[in-house]
Amino acid sequence: MTPRVRAIGRAELTLLWRNRTAMVNAVLLPVGAVALVAAVNAGDAIERADNATFVTGLLGLILLSVVYYNLVSTYVARREELVLKRLRTGEVTDAEILAGTASPTVVIAVAQVVLCVGVGAALVGLPVPVNVPVLVLGVLAGVVVFVLLAAASATFTHTVEMAQVTTLPVLLLCTVGSGIVVPTQMLPEPIAAVLRFLPLTPAVDLMRLGWLGTTGDGTPADFAGVFGPAAVPAAILAAWAAVGVAAVRRWFRWAPRR
Repeated sequence: MTPRVRAIGRAELTLLWRNRTAMVNAVLLPVGAVALVAAVNAGDAIERADNATFVTGLLGLILLSVVYYNLVSTYVARREELVLKRLRTGEVTDAEILAGTASPTVVIAVAQVVLCVGVGAALVGLPVPVNVPVLVLGVLAGVVVFVLLAAASATFTHTVEMAQVTTLPVLLLCTVGSGIVVPTQMLPEPIAAVLRFLPLTPAVDLMRLGWLGTTGDGTPADFAGVFGPAAVPAAILAAWAAVGVAAVRRWFRWAPRR
């Protein structure tokens, strides 16, 4: 992280701290989700493997609510306030501006993931991850993809208030398609096959493969055996990242349209 990215990140962190709505979305909602993990444990309603499936679903929700939704609002707000336009007049590169603006949200999201995993391990007896590198890949690749999608979504979001509308399709489709609400195994195979290509689904699949050795529809694999099934979701995330980069370069607006 360059000094310029850190400087922008510190300024964004100050603004985030002053924005109560953003802080609720970025901090309190995931913390509330962690409380749900504890509540599930209190009732002994599900077994350890199901606990890990439940927690990885929460991690997917963190990517959606903390990273994607908050960053769409942030990018739009900075554009409409002419902050992005002023930053571009200096020596800061476009990538540094976008990365610096996103950095506090990304740090908070990663911290929430660690907290969720730690609390889940302590309170619901999660199993030891089968393949930690694949689990970490799912988290980090998901963060990168949703940062890029947030920047792309900001392009057609004219005001901060409109972010509630423009982000809704992505939020709903990703929540349903990733199996967080309804397991994909319960859906017709043609529909499930299409939903696997949504941006959140491969990230959740990687996290579940890394943790359990399976996405829930097959025999769990060992450490080495996870890499084969992980190749397809990793490739899908790479494709989404490439689409996000191309979309941001082509359409991202640095100044408001008057």
